Amino acid sequence: MTSTIQLISPVDGRVYAERPCADAAQVDKALEAAATAQAQWKRRPLGERAAFCNAAADAMLAMKDEIAPELSWQMGRPVRYGAGELRGFDERARHMIAIAPEALAAVEPAPIYGFRRHIKREPLGTVLVIAPWNYPYLTAVNTIIPALMAGNSVILKHASQTLLVGERFAEAFRRANLPEGLFQNLVLDHEQTGRIIASARVQQVNFTGSVGGGRTMESAATGRFLGMGLELGGKDPAYVRADANLDHAVENLVDGSFFNSGQSCCAVERIYVDQTIYPAFVERFAALTRQYVLGNPLDEATTLGPLVSPQAADFVRDQIAAALSQGAKALIGPQDFAADVPGSAYLAPQVLVDVTHQMSVMRDESFGPVVGIMPVASDEEAIALMNDSEFGLSASIWTQDLAAAERLGNEIETGTVFMNRCDYLDPALAWTGVKNSGRGVTLSRLGYEHLTRAKSFHLRHEI
Repeated sequence: MTSTIQLISPVDGRVYAERPCADAAQVDKALEAAATAQAQWKRRPLGERAAFCNAAADAMLAMKDEIAPELSWQMGRPVRYGAGELRGFDERARHMIAIAPEALAAVEPAPIYGFRRHIKREPLGTVLVIAPWNYPYLTAVNTIIPALMAGNSVILKHASQTLLVGERFAEAFRRANLPEGLFQNLVLDHEQTGRIIASARVQQVNFTGSVGGGRTMESAATGRFLGMGLELGGKDPAYVRADANLDHAVENLVDGSFFNSGQSCCAVERIYVDQTIYPAFVERFAALTRQYVLGNPLDEATTLGPLVSPQAADFVRDQIAAALSQGAKALIGPQDFAADVPGSAYLAPQVLVDVTHQMSVMRDESFGPVVGIMPVASDEEAIALMNDSEFGLSASIWTQDLAAAERLGNEIETGTVFMNRCDYLDPALAWTGVKNSGRGVTLSRLGYEHLTRAKSFHLRHEI
Protein backbone atom coordinates (compact mmCIF):
# COMPACT_ATOMS: atom_id res chain seq x y z
CA MET A 1 0.00 0.00 0.00
CA THR A 2 1.39 3.41 -1.00
CA SER A 3 1.76 5.87 1.87
CA THR A 4 0.93 9.56 1.52
CA ILE A 5 2.46 12.80 2.74
CA GLN A 6 0.17 15.47 4.14
CA LEU A 7 1.19 19.11 4.22
CA ILE A 8 -0.50 20.75 7.23
CA SER A 9 -0.56 24.52 6.81
CA PRO A 10 0.59 26.51 9.86
CA VAL A 11 -1.79 29.28 8.80
CA ASP A 12 -4.95 27.45 9.88
CA GLY A 13 -3.96 23.87 10.68
CA ARG A 14 -5.73 22.37 7.68
CA VAL A 15 -4.37 19.98 5.07
CA TYR A 16 -3.10 22.24 2.30
CA ALA A 17 -1.74 19.50 0.02
CA GLU A 18 -1.46 15.72 0.00
CA ARG A 19 0.67 13.55 -2.27
CA PRO A 20 1.32 9.79 -2.53
CA CYS A 21 4.87 8.64 -1.93
CA ALA A 22 6.66 7.10 -4.87
CA ASP A 23 6.49 3.31 -4.80
CA ALA A 24 9.48 0.99 -5.20
CA ALA A 25 9.00 0.66 -8.95
CA GLN A 26 8.84 4.43 -9.42
CA VAL A 27 11.99 4.94 -7.35
CA ASP A 28 13.83 2.27 -9.35
CA LYS A 29 12.69 3.86 -12.62
CA ALA A 30 13.80 7.32 -11.46
CA LEU A 31 17.27 6.11 -10.48
CA GLU A 32 17.68 4.28 -13.78
CA ALA A 33 16.51 7.31 -15.76
CA ALA A 34 18.89 9.58 -13.84
CA ALA A 35 21.88 7.37 -14.61
CA THR A 36 20.96 7.03 -18.29
CA ALA A 37 20.37 10.76 -18.77
CA GLN A 38 23.56 11.73 -16.94
CA ALA A 39 25.69 9.55 -19.21
CA GLN A 40 24.67 11.78 -22.13
CA TRP A 41 24.41 15.06 -20.23
CA LYS A 42 28.04 15.01 -19.10
CA ARG A 43 29.08 15.13 -22.77
CA ARG A 44 27.10 18.30 -23.45
CA PRO A 45 29.16 21.46 -23.82
CA LEU A 46 29.05 23.72 -20.79
CA GLY A 47 27.35 26.45 -22.79
CA GLU A 48 24.43 24.14 -23.56
CA ARG A 49 24.05 23.18 -19.91
CA ALA A 50 24.05 26.88 -19.01
CA ALA A 51 21.29 27.59 -21.54
CA PHE A 52 19.03 24.95 -19.98
CA CYS A 53 19.74 26.15 -16.43
CA ASN A 54 19.16 29.81 -17.30
CA ALA A 55 15.90 28.88 -18.99
CA ALA A 56 14.81 27.00 -15.85
CA ALA A 57 15.62 30.02 -13.68
CA ASP A 58 13.59 32.21 -16.04
CA ALA A 59 10.69 29.78 -15.81
CA MET A 60 10.81 29.77 -12.03
CA LEU A 61 10.72 33.56 -11.87
CA ALA A 62 7.76 33.60 -14.23
CA MET A 63 5.78 31.75 -11.53
CA LYS A 64 6.60 34.24 -8.76
CA ASP A 65 3.06 35.60 -8.38
CA GLU A 66 1.76 32.11 -7.67
CA ILE A 67 4.73 31.05 -5.56
CA ALA A 68 4.59 33.84 -2.94
CA PRO A 69 1.13 33.04 -1.47
CA GLU A 70 1.71 29.31 -1.95
CA LEU A 71 4.85 29.61 0.16
CA SER A 72 2.92 31.41 2.90
CA TRP A 73 0.34 28.63 3.06
CA GLN A 74 3.04 25.96 3.19
CA MET A 75 5.43 27.28 5.83
CA GLY A 76 3.99 30.52 7.19
CA ARG A 77 6.30 33.26 5.94
CA PRO A 78 4.44 36.54 5.34
CA VAL A 79 3.46 36.95 1.70
CA ARG A 80 5.14 40.35 1.58
CA TYR A 81 8.52 38.57 1.77
CA GLY A 82 7.82 35.80 -0.75
CA ALA A 83 9.42 37.62 -3.67
CA GLY A 84 12.62 38.06 -1.65
CA GLU A 85 13.31 34.35 -1.64
CA LEU A 86 12.96 34.20 -5.40
CA ARG A 87 15.34 37.12 -5.79
CA GLY A 88 17.86 35.15 -3.75
CA PHE A 89 17.14 32.05 -5.81
CA ASP A 90 17.86 34.02 -8.97
CA GLU A 91 21.05 35.57 -7.57
CA ARG A 92 22.49 32.20 -6.58
CA ALA A 93 21.44 30.38 -9.74
CA ARG A 94 22.87 33.03 -12.07
CA HIS A 95 26.10 33.33 -10.11
CA MET A 96 26.78 29.60 -10.10
CA ILE A 97 26.03 29.41 -13.82
CA ALA A 98 28.31 32.36 -14.55
CA ILE A 99 31.32 31.01 -12.65
CA ALA A 100 31.03 27.46 -13.95
CA PRO A 101 33.50 27.85 -16.86
CA GLU A 102 36.24 29.00 -14.49
CA ALA A 103 35.30 26.69 -11.63
CA LEU A 104 35.13 23.60 -13.86
CA ALA A 105 38.17 24.41 -15.98
CA ALA A 106 41.01 21.92 -16.07
CA VAL A 107 43.90 22.54 -13.70
CA GLU A 108 47.13 22.99 -15.67
CA PRO A 109 50.41 22.45 -13.76
CA ALA A 110 53.60 24.16 -14.90
CA PRO A 111 54.58 22.75 -18.31
CA ILE A 112 57.26 20.07 -18.66
CA TYR A 113 58.76 19.42 -22.09
CA GLY A 114 57.47 16.25 -23.68
CA PHE A 115 54.46 15.90 -21.42
CA ARG A 116 50.84 17.03 -21.47
CA ARG A 117 49.53 17.15 -17.91
CA HIS A 118 46.22 18.39 -16.56
CA ILE A 119 43.55 17.64 -13.97
CA LYS A 120 40.02 17.37 -15.30
CA ARG A 121 36.94 17.88 -13.15
CA GLU A 122 34.45 15.11 -13.87
CA PRO A 123 30.85 14.85 -12.64
CA LEU A 124 30.05 12.41 -9.86
CA GLY A 125 26.90 10.88 -11.36
CA THR A 126 23.55 11.29 -9.61
CA VAL A 127 23.18 13.80 -6.78
CA LEU A 128 20.41 13.37 -4.22
CA VAL A 129 19.28 16.71 -2.79
CA ILE A 130 17.30 16.57 0.47
CA ALA A 131 15.97 20.08 0.99
CA PRO A 132 14.36 21.73 4.05
CA TRP A 133 11.18 23.77 4.37
CA ASN A 134 12.47 26.99 5.95
CA TYR A 135 14.10 28.46 2.82
CA PRO A 136 12.84 25.89 0.34
CA TYR A 137 13.96 27.56 -2.89
CA LEU A 138 17.25 29.00 -1.66
CA THR A 139 18.60 25.87 -0.01
CA ALA A 140 17.63 23.62 -2.91
CA VAL A 141 19.10 25.83 -5.64
CA ASN A 142 22.45 25.87 -3.82
CA THR A 143 23.04 22.34 -5.09
CA ILE A 144 20.60 21.75 -7.96
CA ILE A 145 21.95 24.30 -10.43
CA PRO A 146 25.69 23.69 -9.82
CA ALA A 147 25.14 19.92 -9.84
CA LEU A 148 23.55 20.12 -13.27
CA MET A 149 26.15 22.59 -14.52
CA ALA A 150 28.88 20.16 -13.41
CA GLY A 151 27.33 17.39 -15.53
CA ASN A 152 25.41 15.46 -12.87
CA SER A 153 21.79 14.39 -12.76
CA VAL A 154 19.69 15.42 -9.75
CA ILE A 155 16.97 13.79 -7.71
CA LEU A 156 15.20 16.15 -5.32
CA LYS A 157 13.46 15.01 -2.17
CA HIS A 158 11.87 18.12 -0.68
CA ALA A 159 10.57 18.48 2.85
CA SER A 160 7.03 17.30 3.56
CA GLN A 161 6.16 20.82 4.66
CA THR A 162 7.05 22.23 1.23
CA LEU A 163 5.88 19.51 -1.13
CA LEU A 164 4.80 22.01 -3.75
CA VAL A 165 8.28 23.55 -4.01
CA GLY A 166 9.62 20.32 -5.49
CA GLU A 167 6.83 20.42 -8.02
CA ARG A 168 7.73 24.02 -8.92
CA PHE A 169 11.32 22.98 -9.60
CA ALA A 170 10.10 20.12 -11.78
CA GLU A 171 7.82 22.45 -13.70
CA ALA A 172 10.58 25.00 -14.24
CA PHE A 173 12.87 22.35 -15.73
CA ARG A 174 9.99 20.99 -17.82
CA ARG A 175 9.38 24.45 -19.26
CA ALA A 176 13.12 24.73 -19.94
CA ASN A 177 12.96 21.45 -21.91
CA LEU A 178 15.69 19.87 -19.82
CA PRO A 179 16.38 16.35 -21.15
CA GLU A 180 14.14 13.79 -19.50
CA GLY A 181 15.53 12.07 -16.41
CA LEU A 182 18.14 14.70 -15.58
CA PHE A 183 16.06 16.35 -12.87
CA GLN A 184 13.39 14.45 -10.98
CA ASN A 185 11.30 15.39 -7.97
CA LEU A 186 10.28 12.44 -5.80
CA VAL A 187 7.89 12.38 -2.86
CA LEU A 188 9.54 10.08 -0.34
CA ASP A 189 9.20 9.12 3.30
CA HIS A 190 12.22 8.75 5.57
CA GLU A 191 12.59 5.00 5.04
CA GLN A 192 12.55 5.34 1.25
CA THR A 193 15.13 8.10 1.40
CA GLY A 194 17.38 5.91 3.54
CA ARG A 195 17.07 3.03 1.09
CA ILE A 196 18.09 5.24 -1.83
CA ILE A 197 21.18 6.43 0.05
CA ALA A 198 22.09 2.86 0.97
CA SER A 199 21.51 1.59 -2.57
CA ALA A 200 24.80 2.94 -3.96
CA ARG A 201 22.83 4.29 -6.92
CA VAL A 202 23.48 7.91 -6.00
CA GLN A 203 27.01 9.26 -5.75
CA GLN A 204 26.47 12.39 -3.64
CA VAL A 205 23.94 13.35 -0.97
CA ASN A 206 23.42 17.00 -0.02
CA PHE A 207 21.23 17.36 3.07
CA THR A 208 20.08 20.47 4.89
CA GLY A 209 18.35 19.92 8.21
CA SER A 210 18.86 18.99 11.83
CA VAL A 211 21.90 17.45 13.49
CA GLY A 212 19.86 14.32 14.14
CA GLY A 213 18.89 14.19 10.49
CA GLY A 214 22.53 14.49 9.50
CA ARG A 215 23.45 11.54 11.69
CA THR A 216 20.68 9.53 10.02
CA MET A 217 22.10 10.41 6.60
CA GLU A 218 25.58 9.28 7.60
CA SER A 219 24.23 6.06 9.08
CA ALA A 220 22.34 5.24 5.88
CA ALA A 221 25.49 5.89 3.83
CA THR A 222 27.76 3.68 5.95
CA GLY A 223 30.02 1.59 3.76
CA ARG A 224 28.86 3.19 0.52
CA PHE A 225 31.75 5.68 0.17
CA LEU A 226 29.36 8.43 -0.85
CA GLY A 227 30.07 12.10 -0.93
CA MET A 228 28.06 13.74 1.84
CA GLY A 229 27.29 17.43 2.19
CA LEU A 230 25.60 18.33 5.47
CA GLU A 231 24.30 21.75 6.45
CA LEU A 232 22.96 21.25 9.94
CA GLY A 233 21.99 23.39 12.91
CA GLY A 234 23.19 26.72 14.16
CA LYS A 235 23.22 28.85 17.29
CA ASP A 236 24.72 31.88 15.65
CA PRO A 237 26.21 34.61 17.85
CA ALA A 238 26.69 38.33 17.37
CA TYR A 239 29.13 40.60 19.18
CA VAL A 240 28.42 44.33 19.37
CA ARG A 241 31.57 46.26 20.26
CA ALA A 242 31.58 49.64 21.99
CA ASP A 243 32.48 51.42 18.73
CA ALA A 244 29.58 49.95 16.74
CA ASN A 245 27.04 52.10 14.92
CA LEU A 246 24.30 51.43 17.43
CA ASP A 247 21.28 52.20 15.26
CA HIS A 248 22.62 50.08 12.41
CA ALA A 249 23.46 47.18 14.73
CA VAL A 250 20.04 47.21 16.38
CA GLU A 251 18.09 47.41 13.13
CA ASN A 252 19.99 44.59 11.47
CA LEU A 253 20.23 42.30 14.49
CA VAL A 254 16.50 42.55 15.15
CA ASP A 255 15.91 41.53 11.55
CA GLY A 256 18.58 38.81 11.77
CA SER A 257 16.92 37.40 14.88
CA PHE A 258 13.29 37.45 13.82
CA PHE A 259 13.07 37.30 10.03
CA ASN A 260 11.23 34.13 8.98
CA SER A 261 10.17 33.89 12.64
CA GLY A 262 13.76 33.00 13.49
CA GLN A 263 13.49 29.79 11.46
CA SER A 264 16.88 29.97 9.82
CA CYS A 265 20.03 27.96 10.45
CA CYS A 266 21.98 31.23 10.40
CA ALA A 267 19.49 33.32 12.38
CA VAL A 268 21.04 35.30 15.22
CA GLU A 269 20.12 33.44 18.42
CA ARG A 270 22.47 35.01 20.98
CA ILE A 271 23.95 38.49 21.24
CA TYR A 272 26.89 39.74 23.31
CA VAL A 273 27.14 43.51 23.80
CA ASP A 274 29.91 45.64 25.26
CA GLN A 275 28.77 46.55 28.74
CA THR A 276 29.23 50.29 28.11
CA ILE A 277 26.49 50.35 25.46
CA TYR A 278 24.47 47.38 26.71
CA PRO A 279 21.61 49.36 28.33
CA ALA A 280 21.05 51.53 25.24
CA PHE A 281 21.30 48.55 22.90
CA VAL A 282 18.78 46.48 24.86
CA GLU A 283 16.31 49.35 25.13
CA ARG A 284 16.38 50.05 21.39
CA PHE A 285 16.35 46.36 20.49
CA ALA A 286 13.20 45.68 22.53
CA ALA A 287 11.47 48.82 21.22
CA LEU A 288 12.05 47.82 17.61
CA THR A 289 10.95 44.24 18.29
CA ARG A 290 7.59 45.51 19.55
CA GLN A 291 6.93 47.00 16.12
CA TYR A 292 6.47 43.60 14.50
CA VAL A 293 2.96 42.65 13.42
CA LEU A 294 2.17 39.02 14.22
CA GLY A 295 -0.67 37.55 12.23
CA ASN A 296 -1.96 35.75 9.17
CA PRO A 297 0.91 35.62 6.64
CA LEU A 298 -1.51 36.19 3.75
CA ASP A 299 -2.22 39.68 5.14
CA GLU A 300 0.11 42.29 3.59
CA ALA A 301 0.36 44.10 6.95
CA THR A 302 1.83 41.03 8.68
CA THR A 303 5.58 41.13 9.29
CA LEU A 304 5.80 38.02 11.48
CA GLY A 305 3.97 34.85 10.53
CA PRO A 306 3.39 31.62 12.45
CA LEU A 307 6.08 29.07 13.08
CA VAL A 308 5.96 25.97 10.91
CA SER A 309 3.82 24.07 13.43
CA PRO A 310 2.30 24.35 16.92
CA GLN A 311 4.90 21.82 18.09
CA ALA A 312 7.75 24.06 16.93
CA ALA A 313 6.19 27.03 18.71
CA ASP A 314 5.72 25.02 21.89
CA PHE A 315 9.41 24.04 21.86
CA VAL A 316 10.37 27.72 21.88
CA ARG A 317 7.73 28.52 24.53
CA ASP A 318 9.24 25.81 26.73
CA GLN A 319 12.74 27.23 26.21
CA ILE A 320 11.55 30.68 27.23
CA ALA A 321 9.70 29.34 30.28
CA ALA A 322 12.75 27.38 31.39
CA ALA A 323 14.98 30.45 31.05
CA LEU A 324 12.55 32.56 33.08
CA SER A 325 12.48 29.92 35.80
CA GLN A 326 16.31 30.14 35.94
CA GLY A 327 16.33 33.90 36.39
CA ALA A 328 16.07 35.38 32.89
CA LYS A 329 13.91 38.45 32.29
CA ALA A 330 11.53 38.80 29.35
CA LEU A 331 11.32 42.25 27.75
CA ILE A 332 8.30 41.55 25.54
CA GLY A 333 4.93 41.15 27.23
CA PRO A 334 1.93 39.17 25.94
CA GLN A 335 -0.07 42.39 25.73
CA ASP A 336 2.16 43.49 22.85
CA PHE A 337 1.04 40.64 20.58
CA ALA A 338 -2.59 39.57 20.88
CA ALA A 339 -2.19 37.00 18.07
CA ASP A 340 0.15 34.92 20.27
CA VAL A 341 -2.19 32.13 21.34
CA PRO A 342 -0.80 29.35 23.58
CA GLY A 343 -0.80 26.02 21.81
CA SER A 344 -0.93 27.59 18.34
CA ALA A 345 1.80 28.12 15.77
CA TYR A 346 1.56 31.87 16.31
CA LEU A 347 4.32 32.99 18.67
CA ALA A 348 5.40 36.53 19.52
CA PRO A 349 9.07 37.49 19.32
CA GLN A 350 10.84 37.48 22.67
CA VAL A 351 13.93 39.25 23.96
CA LEU A 352 15.57 37.81 27.05
CA VAL A 353 18.15 39.44 29.32
CA ASP A 354 19.85 38.21 32.50
CA VAL A 355 20.59 35.02 30.58
CA THR A 356 23.50 32.61 31.09
CA HIS A 357 25.05 29.73 29.21
CA GLN A 358 23.49 27.35 31.69
CA MET A 359 20.15 28.01 29.96
CA SER A 360 18.94 25.99 26.97
CA VAL A 361 17.96 29.18 25.16
CA MET A 362 21.65 30.15 24.99
CA ARG A 363 22.97 26.71 24.10
CA ASP A 364 20.41 24.69 22.11
CA GLU A 365 19.12 25.69 18.70
CA SER A 366 15.79 27.49 19.11
CA PHE A 367 14.75 27.89 15.48
CA GLY A 368 12.19 30.41 16.55
CA PRO A 369 11.66 34.08 17.44
CA VAL A 370 13.66 34.34 20.65
CA VAL A 371 17.07 35.84 21.36
CA GLY A 372 19.13 36.18 24.52
CA ILE A 373 21.36 39.23 25.11
CA MET A 374 24.34 39.33 27.49
CA PRO A 375 26.78 42.13 28.43
CA VAL A 376 30.52 41.48 28.10
CA ALA A 377 33.52 43.33 29.47
CA SER A 378 36.05 42.63 26.70
CA ASP A 379 36.73 41.17 23.28
CA GLU A 380 38.23 38.14 24.97
CA GLU A 381 35.07 37.44 26.97
CA ALA A 382 32.92 37.85 23.87
CA ILE A 383 35.02 35.40 21.84
CA ALA A 384 35.00 32.84 24.64
CA LEU A 385 31.21 32.99 24.84
CA MET A 386 30.76 32.91 21.07
CA ASN A 387 32.88 29.75 20.87
CA ASP A 388 31.08 28.13 23.80
CA SER A 389 28.73 26.19 21.52
CA GLU A 390 28.50 22.87 19.71
CA PHE A 391 27.58 24.81 16.56
CA GLY A 392 29.58 26.98 14.19
CA LEU A 393 27.71 28.16 11.10
CA SER A 394 28.03 31.96 11.07
CA ALA A 395 28.92 34.75 13.49
CA SER A 396 28.77 38.53 13.21
CA ILE A 397 30.90 41.34 14.63
CA TRP A 398 29.51 44.85 14.84
CA THR A 399 32.26 47.44 14.85
CA GLN A 400 33.75 50.30 12.84
CA ASP A 401 37.23 48.78 13.12
CA LEU A 402 37.94 46.52 10.13
CA ALA A 403 41.26 45.31 11.54
CA ALA A 404 39.59 44.33 14.80
CA ALA A 405 36.86 42.44 12.94
CA GLU A 406 39.45 40.45 11.00
CA ARG A 407 41.51 39.78 14.12
CA LEU A 408 38.50 38.61 16.13
CA GLY A 409 37.11 36.70 13.17
CA ASN A 410 40.25 34.57 13.12
CA GLU A 411 39.46 33.47 16.68
CA ILE A 412 35.80 32.54 16.13
CA GLU A 413 35.00 28.88 15.44
CA THR A 414 32.58 29.35 12.57
CA GLY A 415 32.07 28.84 8.85
CA THR A 416 31.33 32.48 8.00
CA VAL A 417 32.36 35.70 9.74
CA PHE A 418 30.24 38.78 9.08
CA MET A 419 31.07 42.39 9.89
CA ASN A 420 28.12 44.76 10.25
CA ARG A 421 25.68 42.36 8.63
CA CYS A 422 24.22 38.92 9.34
CA ASP A 423 21.90 36.20 8.06
CA TYR A 424 22.98 36.42 4.42
CA LEU A 425 24.59 34.00 1.96
CA ASP A 426 26.92 35.56 -0.59
CA PRO A 427 26.99 33.13 -3.54
CA ALA A 428 30.59 34.11 -4.28
CA LEU A 429 31.68 32.82 -0.86
CA ALA A 430 31.76 29.27 0.45
CA TRP A 431 28.79 28.31 2.60
CA THR A 432 30.03 25.85 5.19
CA GLY A 433 30.00 25.06 8.88
CA VAL A 434 32.20 23.64 11.62
CA LYS A 435 31.49 21.43 14.62
CA ASN A 436 27.86 20.22 14.62
CA SER A 437 26.86 22.72 11.95
CA GLY A 438 27.95 20.26 9.31
CA ARG A 439 30.56 19.62 6.68
CA GLY A 440 31.09 20.20 3.00
CA VAL A 441 30.66 23.35 0.92
CA THR A 442 27.96 24.83 -1.26
CA LEU A 443 28.11 28.02 -3.36
CA SER A 444 31.25 29.73 -4.67
CA ARG A 445 33.72 27.96 -6.92
CA LEU A 446 34.58 25.69 -3.99
CA GLY A 447 31.03 24.34 -4.13
CA TYR A 448 31.84 22.81 -7.51
CA GLU A 449 34.68 20.82 -5.98
CA HIS A 450 32.15 18.85 -3.93
CA LEU A 451 30.11 18.04 -7.04
CA THR A 452 33.00 16.77 -9.16
CA ARG A 453 35.94 14.41 -8.84
CA ALA A 454 39.47 14.92 -10.06
CA LYS A 455 40.83 12.92 -12.96
CA SER A 456 44.50 13.38 -13.80
CA PHE A 457 45.99 13.10 -17.30
CA HIS A 458 49.75 12.42 -17.51
CA LEU A 459 50.54 12.11 -21.21
CA ARG A 460 54.08 11.63 -22.49
CA HIS A 461 54.17 12.58 -26.16
CA GLU A 462 57.96 12.89 -26.73
CA ILE A 463 59.83 9.56 -26.63
